[in-house]
Amino acid sequence: MQTLKTKVLVIGGGPGGYVAAIRCGQLGMDTVLVESGRLGGTCLTRGCIPSKALIHAAGQFEDMARAARAPRFGISLSGAPELDLAATMAWKDGVVGKLNGGVAALLRRAKVKVLAGHGRFTDAKTCHVETAEGEVIVEAEHVVLATGSEPVELPHLPFGGTVISSTEALELQTLPKRLVVVGAGYIGLELGSAFRKLGAEVAIVELEPHILPLYDRQLVEPVRFWLERHGVALHLGARAVGLAPDGGGLIVADKDGAEIVLPADRVLVTVGRRPATDGWGLEEMAVERDGRFVRVDDRCATSTRNVWAIGDLVGEPMLAHKASAQGEMVAEIIAGKPRRFDPAAIPAICFTEPEIVSVGLDAASAGPEAIVGIFPFQANGRALSMDSGGDGGFVRVVARADNHRVLGVQAVGQHVSELSAAFTQAVEMSAVLEDIAGVIPAHPSLGEAFHEAALKALGHAIHI
Repeated sequence: MQTLKTKVLVIGGGPGGYVAAIRCGQLGMDTVLVESGRLGGTCLTRGCIPSKALIHAAGQFEDMARAARAPRFGISLSGAPELDLAATMAWKDGVVGKLNGGVAALLRRAKVKVLAGHGRFTDAKTCHVETAEGEVIVEAEHVVLATGSEPVELPHLPFGGTVISSTEALELQTLPKRLVVVGAGYIGLELGSAFRKLGAEVAIVELEPHILPLYDRQLVEPVRFWLERHGVALHLGARAVGLAPDGGGLIVADKDGAEIVLPADRVLVTVGRRPATDGWGLEEMAVERDGRFVRVDDRCATSTRNVWAIGDLVGEPMLAHKASAQGEMVAEIIAGKPRRFDPAAIPAICFTEPEIVSVGLDAASAGPEAIVGIFPFQANGRALSMDSGGDGGFVRVVARADNHRVLGVQAVGQHVSELSAAFTQAVEMSAVLEDIAGVIPAHPSLGEAFHEAALKALGHAIHI
């Protein structure tokens, strides 16, 4: 049995943990990282990256299928495209592999020691790690908990067989003919839309009366329109009861209790994620909890001295980029730098069709004293030149009426995820409408819509 003593021990190699470990190494601190799976965590290996790769491939397939049905842009195909989903998944795995290897290289360069194995704490600073070579005991001065999250399982629809989580959905080797998605949040709609583009019949079941219930109706409407136009059946205000007796479908009850059976080869359950708190000895660490999450202060410090927690483990928003920012911050605090986690806004993106970006406050949250400027992509030259101006997309800027400080920016449309950095920077730097209006954006670009939305809020938009 080997014993290691280290300055910093990081548990979890996802976007929070590996960033924390790399920054600790850069700052000259002896650091050990424990990860039981592949480096990169859920986001890189079975979440953000593989899902976006699948979404991209599905979009390519849909474009070719449309060209086979009827000429478009003067382009036609003599036959319909054929899908080899196993090959698509292999390409996706190649993307994941490149990034996984990159993370490993960055950790080596930062002189972080990586232990591949399952860790379990016996007290707040001692972790027993089961590796392929045997048990290693790690004793640390500081511990950073970055264990991430896992899919929520419904008691009446346990994972297995026909019922799958997003993890299994991203590993399918054959396309399900009929897919039922339980949960109309961003994960369910992203994957449901991708499988519809690939040719599956898709139905979505949501307990709330609207899809994407955490977003305002104006932002969601273009997504709902796309789903309906592409034949995705929406069962809203409905509850998944359980599998049909023959296993060939999902029993769904509407708001009045009437039940129907939706035929399904696969049932994808995407009703949320929960922090991964079980199986690694959290109960031995004497840290306070905040419901299902670990309680932390604005420095990500737990109630136990020199034990830190970041990412999905500490609460909403459960987003990779939040975890990374917290990981970098904690490393610098351990090194003696004065830091605290107090962002003005954290961007959220739905990679649906079309995409949605939300940063900061929307109009309803900002209150009646806010002013709002909206610019539609149907008046944006770059959107029209990409044939994406007709999907109802827009950019919306929300600002205070008295001093014009930008409180939030939202957008829906194709490729708007690439505008999220500009939106976030404006909110984080306390820009005012005049700042955005005074920028000269490149033409033609989607960013012009941000500029025009600010002009609209000031009362003098040029192109609408």
